[in-house]
Amino acid sequence: MFPAIFIVCGKVNFTNLSRYSDLSEKTYRRHFGKAYDFVRLNAHSIELCDSGDAEHIAVMDCSFLEKSGRKTYGLGYFYNGSAGRVEKGLEVSLVSMVDVDHGIGYGLSIQQTPAECAPKQQGKTATETEITRIDHYLVQLQSARPQFAKTVRILAVDGFYAKKKFIDGAVALELEVVGKLRIDANLRYLYTGPQKNRGAKRKYDGKVNLTDLSRLTVVGEVEPGVKLYTAVVWHVSLKRLIRVVYLLDHSHPGQLGQALLFSTDVSLSASDIWRYYKARYQIEFIFRDAKQFTGLSDCQSTQKHKLDFHINASISALNIAKVHSLQQHLASPQSQEPFVFSMASYKRRALNEYLLEQFISMLDLDPTLIKLHPNFQKLCSIGLIAS
Repeated sequence: MFPAIFIVCGKVNFTNLSRYSDLSEKTYRRHFGKAYDFVRLNAHSIELCDSGDAEHIAVMDCSFLEKSGRKTYGLGYFYNGSAGRVEKGLEVSLVSMVDVDHGIGYGLSIQQTPAECAPKQQGKTATETEITRIDHYLVQLQSARPQFAKTVRILAVDGFYAKKKFIDGAVALELEVVGKLRIDANLRYLYTGPQKNRGAKRKYDGKVNLTDLSRLTVVGEVEPGVKLYTAVVWHVSLKRLIRVVYLLDHSHPGQLGQALLFSTDVSLSASDIWRYYKARYQIEFIFRDAKQFTGLSDCQSTQKHKLDFHINASISALNIAKVHSLQQHLASPQSQEPFVFSMASYKRRALNEYLLEQFISMLDLDPTLIKLHPNFQKLCSIGLIAS
């Protein structure tokens, strides 16, 4: 019931929820204080969308939520990517599953970052006993790991997670990390020449300099104007062998794009590393749709357990919308065409159907006769984005 109301009313608070259902505001407030296993619900939703032959990877990222007031749990200074600076608000961390073949993501586990894990203010330093954001993310990843499908072994993350503690923790969970490095990352070529008879063996053969690509293997163009180079190197900070993929983008005249990707699985091909990291961006669409359509950032409660219920219900509502939309697509005459999901269209259709149901009920009309009319589906589709 809650996910369906989340989709219809959009801007979510207890008052709005009660306006679109028979339950009172007090009832919603009471239910939001109860515990529920949303991770298991999300895992089941993902299973319903799994065709069996699609390739899935895990993706992890965090997002900033604006929040006013001073008493809200978790309120602290976190990085706001939209503003490009640290601001006061909330942060949520999301572990998602991404269908690489169809380009669609599903939320699995979302948690709020505690305020004590927020970046320290200027002049303050963290002690060894303090819990950091990386520690919090690893605990979340560990708790969500049993819900991963058996075939999922890749975890795609952005450059923030390229830290030894996180990489070691993810690998310990039997996951191979695909991520991004700074262009000036401290990398060393491996020495493959003859060794001397005595003394320590030579391990490295100079620092990686990306202005000289002669020592990198050319993979070729994966897209027009986008060329990949790769090598297996030693990362000094991560203290492990990794495969790096250097991307050069000449597709925009007068502007050279470059990025340095990596994988802890040195046997992974450069094109797969690029493909997996590109699929990582689907988690940004999850955050966007949840904020715009299922009220991720609209909870008015200040209590920890109610905030947790709200952000989880928001992600679960988005998953249920995708499951329902996929089922409708498979049952339609256009089932042979690629499945394209639009949360804006789905919400518009859900609202149209809700209003028509209210008209039928309040005016004591015959629902069977109306729903069998060919124009009923046209009324439900008013305002949908053409696909």
